[in-house]
Amino acid sequence: MPFISLIIGAVLVIIDQIIKYFVSAYLQPVGSINVIDNLFSLVYVENRGVAFGMFSGMHWVFIALTSVLLAIIIFYMFKKRPKGRFFYICAALIVGGGVGNLIDRIFYGYVIDYISLSFFPPVCNFADYCITAGTILLVIYLLFFSDMLDSSKKAKIKND
Repeated sequence: MPFISLIIGAVLVIIDQIIKYFVSAYLQPVGSINVIDNLFSLVYVENRGVAFGMFSGMHWVFIALTSVLLAIIIFYMFKKRPKGRFFYICAALIVGGGVGNLIDRIFYGYVIDYISLSFFPPVCNFADYCITAGTILLVIYLLFFSDMLDSSKKAKIKND
């Protein structure tokens, strides 16, 4: 199952990089395109920070942190081999999105963002949404489907 998760993650990276190629080639020259009035636009943004452009100019720190977090997730997948597909879906989304943005940071020094929704002010990209969805699903997995929290409770009860 970990290998399938990594393959799905790799497919997500490829999709992300193809979209960013077209965004750079065709959206960057025009700046923005209104797709659905007052709802959805494509806007070319070079994000030199992290979420919402915070901590701009620290791209080497983000490269290191992202690399460490991705390594931890991949290590956990192969070492612990959690049961069920749900964790691996979460991991595929987080790894795929993380690697997609990591590629941008390494090669450009910024992340290419382009999705602008009127009800969510920051401009994001496909990789950001993969990471967000994967993280939300991972929290749901940890809270409701994983025995990780149960085993920590059991260990505490044994120690008491």
